[in-house]
Amino acid sequence: MAGPAAAVRVASPVDFETYGDYAPPRPKTGEAFVRPTYQFQGRIAADGSTPYPAEPGRYHLYISYACPWACRSAIVRELVGIQDAVSMSVVDPIRDGRGWAFREGPGYTPDPVNHFELISEAYQATEPGYEGHTSVPLLWDRKTSKIVSNNFPDISLDLGSQFRKWAKQPAIDLYPEDLRPQIDELNQLIYDTVNNGVYKCGFARGQAAYDENVGALFATLDLLEARLATSRFLFGDRITESDIRLWVTLVRFDAVYYSHFKCNLRRIVDYPNLWAYTRDLYQRPAFRDTTIFDHIKRHYYQTHGHINPTRVVPAGPILDWEAPHGRERLGGA
Repeated sequence: MAGPAAAVRVASPVDFETYGDYAPPRPKTGEAFVRPTYQFQGRIAADGSTPYPAEPGRYHLYISYACPWACRSAIVRELVGIQDAVSMSVVDPIRDGRGWAFREGPGYTPDPVNHFELISEAYQATEPGYEGHTSVPLLWDRKTSKIVSNNFPDISLDLGSQFRKWAKQPAIDLYPEDLRPQIDELNQLIYDTVNNGVYKCGFARGQAAYDENVGALFATLDLLEARLATSRFLFGDRITESDIRLWVTLVRFDAVYYSHFKCNLRRIVDYPNLWAYTRDLYQRPAFRDTTIFDHIKRHYYQTHGHINPTRVVPAGPILDWEAPHGRERLGGA
C-alpha cells in the first residue's frame, strides 16, 4: 500500500472513445439481465470471531453517491454515527470501460488511503490477476491492505451492527433479532422485483424479459403502497434495513428509472403513500446528505451509452423533497 507521502495520482478524464462505455454483463442465454457475483465476502465481527474484528480506524469504505447499492452503506454509516470509526471516500460518478475512477470534482476526490486511480486497482492488490466484476461499495482493510468485502448486503448489515462501541447512536438497531425472519423475507422481495427489478427492466434484451420484470416491479410497488397506508415504515414505527434498501431505489426512480430504464407505468409521485414515505426519509440528514442528484443523473445518463447514446442529461424532474409528508400521524420518531 502506498504510504502517506506518495504522490496523489488522478485518473485521466473519462474517455468513452478509447475505453468504451459501461455495459452490463451479457447473459449467456436468453434476454434477461443477470447481476454478476460479488466475490469478496468477508465479515466484520465485534466479538473477533472472524479475521476482521471491529476496530476503529481500521476499515475504509469506498462508495459512489450515484450507486444505490453503495449508498445503502453510506446511509447506515451516518444513521448509526460511525463516521469516526469507519472512514469513507467517493469515486467519480461517471465511469467508462475502466470502471469506477478517482478524480477531482464536486463531491468526490482522489483516493486518500491507497492513492489508487481506479477501483480495479483495489481488486488487483487483493487478488493479482483478478478478472471479475469490480464494484462499489467496497470495504477495505488498512491493516492487511486487502478488500474485506464487495458484497453490498453484508457491508450495510455489518456497519449497522458491529461498531456499536464507537457509534454515536448505539441504540439504533436496523436488523433487530425479533424481526429478522420477516426482514429477510421482505428484503428478498424488494431485491428481486424493485432494487434489481429496475435494472432487469432497463437492461432487458428482449420484450418478453422486459414485460415480465416491469409487471413484477409495479406489482410490488402496489403492495408496498398498501402496506405503507397504515405503517410509517415497513416494520411499524422504526426504521430497519428494509427501509434503507427500498429507499435508495425510490429516491432515484422518477429522476432516472422511470425514463432511462423504461419503468414508466407510474412514477413514485403517483403513489400517495410511497411518495410521502420517500420524503419522510429524505428529510432525515443521513438520507438527505448521502443523496446527490447530480451524481445520480450524470452517472446513469452518461455512463450507459448503449441506452442513451447522446449522453444528454435531462433537466428534470422538479420535485419538492421538503414538502410536508404527514407521516407523523402513523407514529414513530
